[in-house]
Amino acid sequence: MTTHSHSPYTLGLDQNPANYTPLSPLSFIARTAAVFPERTAVVHQQVRRTWAETYNRCRRLASALTQRGIGKGDTVAVMAPNLPEVFEAHFGVPMCGAVLNALNVRLDAEAIAFILQHGEAKAIIVDREFSEVITRAIKIARISPLLIDIDDPSFEGGSLIGECDYERFLAEGDPGFDWQLPADEWDAITLNYTSGTTGDPKGVVYHHRGAYLNAISNIVSWNMGDRPVYLWTLPMFHCNGWCFPWSIAASAGVSVCLRHVRADDIYSLIKTEKVDHFCGAPIVLNMLNNAPAELKAGIEHQVKVMTAGAAPPASVIEGMEDMGFSVTHVYGLTETYGPSVVCAWHEEWDEKSPNERARLKSRQGVKAPMLEGLMVADPETMEPVPQDGETIGEIFMRGNLVMKGYLKNPTTSDKSFAGGWFHSGDLAVWHEDGYVEIKDRSKDIIISGGENISSIEVEDVLYRHPAVMEAAVVAQKDEKWGEIPCAFITLKEGAGTLSEEEMIQFCRDNMAHYKAPKRVLFCELPKTSTGKIQKFVLRSQANGDN
Repeated sequence: MTTHSHSPYTLGLDQNPANYTPLSPLSFIARTAAVFPERTAVVHQQVRRTWAETYNRCRRLASALTQRGIGKGDTVAVMAPNLPEVFEAHFGVPMCGAVLNALNVRLDAEAIAFILQHGEAKAIIVDREFSEVITRAIKIARISPLLIDIDDPSFEGGSLIGECDYERFLAEGDPGFDWQLPADEWDAITLNYTSGTTGDPKGVVYHHRGAYLNAISNIVSWNMGDRPVYLWTLPMFHCNGWCFPWSIAASAGVSVCLRHVRADDIYSLIKTEKVDHFCGAPIVLNMLNNAPAELKAGIEHQVKVMTAGAAPPASVIEGMEDMGFSVTHVYGLTETYGPSVVCAWHEEWDEKSPNERARLKSRQGVKAPMLEGLMVADPETMEPVPQDGETIGEIFMRGNLVMKGYLKNPTTSDKSFAGGWFHSGDLAVWHEDGYVEIKDRSKDIIISGGENISSIEVEDVLYRHPAVMEAAVVAQKDEKWGEIPCAFITLKEGAGTLSEEEMIQFCRDNMAHYKAPKRVLFCELPKTSTGKIQKFVLRSQANGDN
């Protein structure tokens, strides 16, 4: 028997600085600023900056944070819409060794307070549009972080609550700041909170290696080429904008900023800036489909759209393609750096009818270029299900596009990685051609306008009402939002009558408005013999299936 302990390939071939560098997306901006310093990097209304200017600003930010004692392992939060400052923070914050926590601007003060406390934010960069909610969150959390204001002229109102504004803060920094790549590519780069199905949001930790690889994966799977002009319709707080800040830096593209997602602004920027790439939930596509004809007129170049969220209805994809937009459907979770599965297109599908093409395109797809493993398997045995398009199993992923784990939550991290695969919690079928198609959400998450809403969180608020005896919330399909929360309520005996409007208002008073039910039905709740509410019956009722 031959032994391989003295293989010539193991001797004297060690890792050293000449042949190994940790992977980090920070290297992308350094290269692009050196190679294409005069190319436009960022556009925001009257602001136009080159890659050289943007790189200098990122280094100033890193330098100024360092001078304030913020460094390796510290958390810097940002609460702002899709502005140049948030784009810069994706580079400047990790350049000083810190971890960026981009906050969901739709959350209420209580949720933000939990996140700031749990993530131990040392500094918060806040746009004046969100100064009120941040002030309240800081009060609830009883913390005193360094506050830096974004004083953006595209928003009137709000107040400045920080120690200084962002531009003044950058002026403190050195544009020649000598930042270093992390010694270990496994170091944390960002922290993103996902709304869990129970209890508090979970903090998902990304590493430099995964961010680097998913940024490249985006470019390859979307065939972005050189110098894409990318419009920020997708929030940068969503999985770090699906890693696109780093993809744009790697491809020397243009980052076109957008404060509010409105059809007129989107169509106007597509025309004036020659935008050729943007991402968005099906609700954004639906809004663009239903916009007045005069807004759509005058686009004479190819525009690529990437969509994910609740599976987009085939009709939405068809509508976009009728306008000449090319749609790519992707799937992923906060835990997988955003898109890690892509509905990769086959040329022979071009021959099919528009309806059939849209149906094929509405499937979630196959693993993205940089994901190592994808399977649909039995959640108990972890045996892959047959690829028959009928047998339902859970989606599992593995590889570099899976998070480090949940912050301060080893038990949940271990559970989600059991068996050496990441458990997505999404139920799907596996087609003969290897394409995955989601059939249900195992944890009753409602995806409304691309945002995750926990049914348990909504139920928790409903149960706070003194007249409510039992409550259950399920996803109801909705043309505009993809899905909306639909509540079923049994009132306490002698509680009198309660209107749908009163219940909805009660929820809106006690939680973020977008999470409140859009429909409320009063009835007895169907239960199993053990007293468990049968949500599948309610889901069927909400969607008129019976």
